[in-house]
Amino acid sequence: MIPYPSIRPYIFKLGPLEVRWYGLMYLFGFLSSYLLVRYQVRRRGLAISRELVDDLYFYLVLGLIIGARVGYIVFYNLGDYIQNPLEILKVWHGGMSFHGGLIGTLLAGIVFSRKKEVDFWLWADMIIATAPIGLGLGRLGNFINAELYGRVTTVPWAMVFPYSDGLPRHPSQLYEAFFEGMVLFLVLWFAKDRIRRPGMLTSLFLVLYGAIRFFLEFFREPDPQLGFVLSFLTMGQILSLLMILAGGLLFVMRRSRGGQTHP
Repeated sequence: MIPYPSIRPYIFKLGPLEVRWYGLMYLFGFLSSYLLVRYQVRRRGLAISRELVDDLYFYLVLGLIIGARVGYIVFYNLGDYIQNPLEILKVWHGGMSFHGGLIGTLLAGIVFSRKKEVDFWLWADMIIATAPIGLGLGRLGNFINAELYGRVTTVPWAMVFPYSDGLPRHPSQLYEAFFEGMVLFLVLWFAKDRIRRPGMLTSLFLVLYGAIRFFLEFFREPDPQLGFVLSFLTMGQILSLLMILAGGLLFVMRRSRGGQTHP
């Protein structure tokens, strides 16, 4: 067994205000994505201004935060929030959903593309190639917070997490940081210059992330307020199966559109 490292969840405190590692991970994730999208714009020689990229990320940040919060409420804890509606506003108590955040950013991207009259799929494919960086950093934030840990295990690298039941568990946040973050980023970044049909890289992300998340959920402790939803499946696995289905449908739809390619 490996001892859980002694890491404070916050960087520093100013009275009641805490600057936490988890929030910093969100910031680094968006900053990395922003810089890599601007790099792609320059490399492709696209006539896209910095101001337009800035506007896009304003929409995406709002879409992610709102979508992740609403997704957690709807998918994971609707009953409690109906009984205590004021808790919805208390985001500092935790409760964010990746799948909700994904829906929120997609909707924000659609609104942005229609308002600015730009190609949605061009932007979606550039951004999705950078998304795993934020996913990996977010999982590191979960590890530092000692939350969303794994199931009980006897593997040599098991850890006992603070505030848990004291049993050795999979450090599943690190598994997710590696596969959902580093591995998926390398695959998409390599594929982005080879898959030029609009929307295809986005479909690849949906399928691969859904498959990786579905598999890794077998090592992660189900959310205590839900447990297993369908027999041996968790809510995360059900949502990931829907992602795989959506990615497959998107692949078929975009492939049928013929010869259009990204610049």
